[in-house]
Amino acid sequence: MINKIGEMKDGLVGRYRSKIRERAITQAKARIALSGRQFDDFTQDELEIIVQDEEAKVKRSMTQSAVVAVLIALGLS
Repeated sequence: MINKIGEMKDGLVGRYRSKIRERAITQAKARIALSGRQFDDFTQDELEIIVQDEEAKVKRSMTQSAVVAVLIALGLS
């Protein structure tokens, strides 16, 4: 039973991480396009740094949204 719960948790966390990663990749592509450079201009390490930066932005945005939702629910906004 405990193993089943752990597996469910891991699956759920994995799905959220992959969605965050996909969204970060999309935003990274947009960021690169706006810079006027091509993907070939970047090394794999540089691309990974850009995606990690975008992941941090997505996570920060989700955290801020969650805090605002909690404050609204509590009537403290």
